[in-house]
Amino acid sequence: MSSAAGVVVRAATPDDARAIAEVHVAAWRWAYRDDLPAAFLDGLTVDDREREWSERLTPDGRGGALVALEDGVLVGFCSFGPSRDDGAPDRTAEILTIYLLEDAVSRGIGRALFAAATDRLRDLGYTRATLWVMASNERSRRFYERAGWSWDGTTSDHRFDCANVPIVRYAAAL
Repeated sequence: MSSAAGVVVRAATPDDARAIAEVHVAAWRWAYRDDLPAAFLDGLTVDDREREWSERLTPDGRGGALVALEDGVLVGFCSFGPSRDDGAPDRTAEILTIYLLEDAVSRGIGRALFAAATDRLRDLGYTRATLWVMASNERSRRFYERAGWSWDGTTSDHRFDCANVPIVRYAAAL
């Protein structure tokens, strides 16, 4: 467990599934409002995301999730695990998600959460990590670059229910 700027970062538990789902839906709605159709974003439900997170929050020793709490309220989360990329070298991890409530952005909470996640990956024995981000998501790309990550030249498309969206892969040595 760590803290920064009055925020506590700790391992997520299955009891956090509902709060993570609430942040997940809210974060998608503000972060992707210029990238994905409003009808798609409006169709996201906390109940659906809660079911997904209830399944994901079972620790397997190779990954996990962290939550950021401010005054006891969950304001962000980050999940990680082994790389899902074909041909990824052994000991390569992937940051799967990192989302914050809109009013939690630009206050150091994301930096504390991201740093704690990369520390946890090192503790798990990973030596390299990657993540995927929408090519058009300049805010997130700047965030990762300030954290020492860089685009490794790899691009792909991510299929949402509503569209194919270009994505790029960032990487860092741990």
